[in-house]
Order: sequence, then C-alpha cells, then structure tokens
Amino acid sequence: MELFDSLPTSKKEDTMAPAKTMPLAKRMCPQTLDEMVGQEHILGQGKLLRRLIEADRVVSLILYGPPGTGKTSLCTIIGNRTKAQMEKINATLAGVDEVRQVIKRAQERKRLGQKTILFVDEIHHFNKTQQDAFLNYVEEGLITLIASTTHNPFFYINPALLSRSQIFEFKSLTQDDLRKLAQRALQDQERGLGRYSMAVDDTALEYLIKSTDGDARQTLNALEVGALTTPPDAQGRVVITLAVAEECLQKKRVLYDNAEDAHYDTISAFIKSLRGSDPDAALYWMAKMLHGGEDPRFVARRLVILASEDIGNADPQALLIATAAFQAVETIGLPEARLNLAQAVTYLACAPKSNASTVAIGRATEDVESKPLLAVPRHLQDAHYKGAKKLGRGEGYVYPHNDPRGYVDQPYLPENKKYYEPTEHGYEAVIKKRMEELKKGDADKGKA
Repeated sequence: MELFDSLPTSKKEDTMAPAKTMPLAKRMCPQTLDEMVGQEHILGQGKLLRRLIEADRVVSLILYGPPGTGKTSLCTIIGNRTKAQMEKINATLAGVDEVRQVIKRAQERKRLGQKTILFVDEIHHFNKTQQDAFLNYVEEGLITLIASTTHNPFFYINPALLSRSQIFEFKSLTQDDLRKLAQRALQDQERGLGRYSMAVDDTALEYLIKSTDGDARQTLNALEVGALTTPPDAQGRVVITLAVAEECLQKKRVLYDNAEDAHYDTISAFIKSLRGSDPDAALYWMAKMLHGGEDPRFVARRLVILASEDIGNADPQALLIATAAFQAVETIGLPEARLNLAQAVTYLACAPKSNASTVAIGRATEDVESKPLLAVPRHLQDAHYKGAKKLGRGEGYVYPHNDPRGYVDQPYLPENKKYYEPTEHGYEAVIKKRMEELKKGDADKGKA
C-alpha cells in the first residue's frame, strides 16, 4: 500500500508519483535559496553565505545548529547551483573505504578540471583522527568540505579543520517560520498535502508550531502523522483537531544535551537568574533542565556554590538551605526532590546578594600565589607542645575572651591587609557596622 493510499483526495483520481511516498518533511525540503525559511542572519540578501552560494564560490563550511533548521537542505541547494560535483556521506554510516572512494573520484575529477564538494552530514560522529584525514585534501584544494552538525563545533571538531572553514550557526526557526512552512505544506499540491481533502484547526496548528521548538522536521512529521492516522469525517474530510495534534506529538521534546550548548547555556541562564534575583526565570530554567534529563544533584551542587559565591554573609541562611536541598535530593530523588529544589531556588533568588566573600578569597589567594609568603607572627604560633615556651612560641598573645567585648586589638598578620569588605546588603550590613564599631572603639581607646 502506498503511503497516502488511504488519505481522501479532493480529485477523482490520485496519480501520486512514487516520490511522494517519502516523508512529508523530505518532500518539502527547499530546492532554492528563495524557498529557504529562516536563517536570515546568514542567508538574507547581501549576507556572506548567500553571496558565496550565488557566485558559486563556496569555500569549506561548517554548518551547525539544532535539528530541523535547514542545514542539510542548504547543502542540497548548493549542490543544485554549483558547477562542482557534490558528494554526500553521513558520518554515522560512512566507513574508511567509502571516504577513500570519494577521494579517489575527486582526484579523477581534478585531472579533468572539475571541482568536488564533499558534504559530510553529522561530522561530529567522526573522531579526531578521521577528521584529520580531510585536512590535506582541503588544504590542497582537492575537495571543498561542507560539514553539518547539531553539536557545537568548537567542542567536537578539530581546531585545524575549524581554522580552514567558515563557520555558520543555524538558529531554531521562529513560530512565524514554522507557520509559513506548515501552510506551504498544506497548500502545495505537488510535494505537500494540498491535493487531499483535509483541514487543520487553527488551535491545532498553533499547538504544533509552539510545541516543536523551532524544528521544521518535527512540525511537518507531526502534521503528516495526523493526516495519515485521522479517520475522515462525514463529509469525507480529514480534520486535524487540537486533540489529534496533542496525540501526534505525545510528550513535547525538549532540546537539551547534558554535555553541550543546551547544557551550558541553560545552567548559565539559571545561575544568572538566581544572581539577578529573578525566581520565576530561575524556576523555568531549572524545569527545563530537569525535564531534559539533567542530574538533579548537578543542579543542587550549583545551588550550594551560589549560596556562598553570590549571597554569602548577606544571608548566612542561604548556604544552610542550599545544603539541605542537596541532602534532600540525595535522599529522596526525583520527582519529589524538585519540590526541595524549588524551595531552595526561590529562597536563593529572593535573598540579598553579596560577593564580598568571593572577592576576599580571590584577593587572598592572589597574594599567596604571587607575593612572598608571610611568616606567622610569634604571638600566633602554636604554644601547646612541650618546649614551645622556651622557643618563645605564642609569646604576647592576648586571649580575646578575657576582654568584656570579646575582642582585643592585636595584629593577626605581619603586614596590614584588607581582603574582606562587607557590603550594605542584608545581614552583611550588620557585620560591617560591627567591624566599624570595633575599629572605632580601638581608635578612641588609643586617643584616651
């Protein structure tokens, strides 16, 4: 049975060509630059990449970005426009022999004066040694390499190959972009669904657009599933309702990779939202991480760090709450532990902020690492072991608790240093006031 045999057509005869048995997303791939939707930042009129393609002057390229944004489609467009011969391999399937055959054919073409463009899809699946194999061929001009990847190339592609390529980042498609693509697929009678008796509710279409996170392939796949699996109504039409759309997608996919851009960018947004005292943003980024499969212990550890790094003595309770949340995650686990994390996140986000402790340890560490080490003053040296007094250890030390204030003015460093400077935020303002009063009391005592 052909793929669309059971779908009602608006015409008496259905003369669908065999090519239409391929997935809708594949059939609707753009064939020209003008058919490309999105990526205006690199493919808009006058942009470098568009000029290179239109002039047939394509250099080695690395195209990276989320799935379903047009990387492979652009390669097809380049192949349609260029006078060079396009070779395509997929790094998940290609072996050494296939690569050798491609290089051999490229050498034969070069002798005939023809150029070769090699498109390597999902190049991140090649290890560093395999990637190195392309370097000489790229340098000598035997091949022009176009590589696509969903992974950050600065993590997964050899620096030497990066330096020999132009890097272009593809962005997730906007909702307007996806709407345009979906409507095009619904209206196109040759490659799309325009020849069939079907309709999509506005609410269903908006749900698909909003739930597929800028991935054109997922949007069109869901639309196709709905078209193929929905029984016709009394009038013989297939109507995709909101309920059908929800069923087609099942659970919303969240683009989140625990070792790459999505991981680092999301945790960065999470920490900055906490530091910026925005509990709502912090909760959203945490929800995204947990939904995407992030280890909750990783989130809890970052809360413990932030409690000292960005809150410190402005609210000493913050560290206790963050540590308690970490212990709760270890003891309870998901899904319940998200409640403990949520409590800690909202408390830390709303707490007064100070990085005075962080700055202080940084200054002290810099002195230890870059300046001559200071000797421990005699009066602070350990005097508890036998013979210490004969060596003068601890001589002249004054016990603070013998003073009614619990404080005595005596040096604790051989040089005057100032590392910790309390702010006026939260409880740190109390600390600052106390330290100033102690110093002032000593100054007044000296004057007397």
